[in-house]
Amino acid sequence: MVIDGIYYALGLLVGGAVTGYLTKPAYSIPFLILAVFCLWFFRDPDRQIPEGPVAVSPADGVVVAIKPEGAQTRISIFLNVFDVHVNRSPIAGKITKIEYKTGKFLVASREEATTDNEQNFITVEGPNGKVVFSQIAGLIARRIICYKKAGDTVQAGDRVGYIKFGSRVDMFLGPEWSIEVKQGQRVAGGTDIIARRK
Repeated sequence: MVIDGIYYALGLLVGGAVTGYLTKPAYSIPFLILAVFCLWFFRDPDRQIPEGPVAVSPADGVVVAIKPEGAQTRISIFLNVFDVHVNRSPIAGKITKIEYKTGKFLVASREEATTDNEQNFITVEGPNGKVVFSQIAGLIARRIICYKKAGDTVQAGDRVGYIKFGSRVDMFLGPEWSIEVKQGQRVAGGTDIIARRK
C-alpha cells in the first residue's frame, strides 16, 4: 500500500464522520466509499520479476502505441483509474539521469501527451543495456512521485515511484532490444516482458 492512500482515506473518514455528525449519518456514505476507493487505488502488490536479459513493463496498463522515434522505439502504456499506479524499473542497473519537464495535463491516452504533458524522465543503464522511461501526468493525475535519484542502483522490477489518478508511462528502447509486445496488449508492471536484449 502506498502511504498516500492511507492519508487520503483517513482524511475522507474524518470528513465523513464530521458530515454525518453535523447533518445526517447517511450523508457520510459518499466519504466512506471514496475512502475505500483510495485504499484500493493506492494498492501496491508484490510481483514475480522475470530473470534474464529482458526489459519488464514499468507499469500496469494497455500498450497504446509502439512507434519508431529516430534510432529508438517508443512504447506507450496507458494507465486508467483502475490500474495499479506504482511504477517500476524495466531493467537492473544504475539510474544515470532523472529529468523533470513541466507541461500540460492532456488526457494521457492521447498521442500529444508524449511531447506536451508534464513528465519525469528516468534513464537506467545496466549490464543488459539502457532504457529511458517517463512518468507522464494526465488529465486527472497531476502529481508525479519519484522515490529515486540519479546514482541510485535498481533491480529490474524495483519500485521507483507512482503517478496519482490515471496516467501514462513511455519507454524508449534502442535497436539492441527486440520488442515483445503488441499494441492493444494489457501488461502488468514488473511481470510482463516488454523487450528482450538481442
